[in-house]
Amino acid sequence: MKWLLFTLILTGLIIWWRYAQISQNNRSSAKPKPKATPKTSSSTKPAEPKNMEQCPHCGLRFPQGDGVGAYCSREHRSSIDPKGWWGEAEWIKSPNYDSRPEGLPVELVLIHHISLPPGQFGGNHIADFFQNKLDSKAHPYFAEIADRQVSSHFLIRRDGHVQQFVSTLNRAWHAGVSDYFGRERCNDFSIGIELEGSDDVPFGPAQYTALKELVAALQKFHPISAYAGHSDVAPGRKTDPGIHFEWQRFAHEASIPARQLPYGLKNRS
Repeated sequence: MKWLLFTLILTGLIIWWRYAQISQNNRSSAKPKPKATPKTSSSTKPAEPKNMEQCPHCGLRFPQGDGVGAYCSREHRSSIDPKGWWGEAEWIKSPNYDSRPEGLPVELVLIHHISLPPGQFGGNHIADFFQNKLDSKAHPYFAEIADRQVSSHFLIRRDGHVQQFVSTLNRAWHAGVSDYFGRERCNDFSIGIELEGSDDVPFGPAQYTALKELVAALQKFHPISAYAGHSDVAPGRKTDPGIHFEWQRFAHEASIPARQLPYGLKNRS
């Protein structure tokens, strides 16, 4: 009788242990398997960030290649920026400038011509002259002028390329002793624009086009009310822009009203 009872108890323990083992296996198999991490191709690289530009006109930062050159828009490139520099010009900064009289508006544009050596075009002699870098030994005429400290705000080359040497907010040294209808020291209230040329040679179409575009930008930034030649404000001392500068053509192409050309529309020396 005892052996029978022992056998029954042992059989129950074996059945209970086996049931517990099966239940544990079922619970383990019911757990969700972790998701496999997708393999990335070794040839796939993250996109590199674009280099950024900063618009000189408004300071906006934008991805390189998304603007118009270094500018965020064509409008800003074609305008005079808040510091007095034109986006369409090549900037070559001259040390020959100073501050304008405080509160005096810029109202006059003076047109000049220049060629170095005289009557010869091309090269960097004009830019060197405005930067006090002219080699006095490069040409006999240079020895006469190398020590002069002069500048102009702008130079329009024969091909229409525009270089800027002085901010329009500052006073460039281009007019010298001058008088505009009783107002002396024209540098105080004027913008100087040099055309690469001479008294003997007509100016080219590209120069008139560039002058028109430059004047349009200046009109938006300064209260320009008049246009004159260097010879108009320094008669007897200067002859530029000379007999070959077509004032009527300039007025027509740049839409300058006659009242803003007080010395008239005729060519003059």
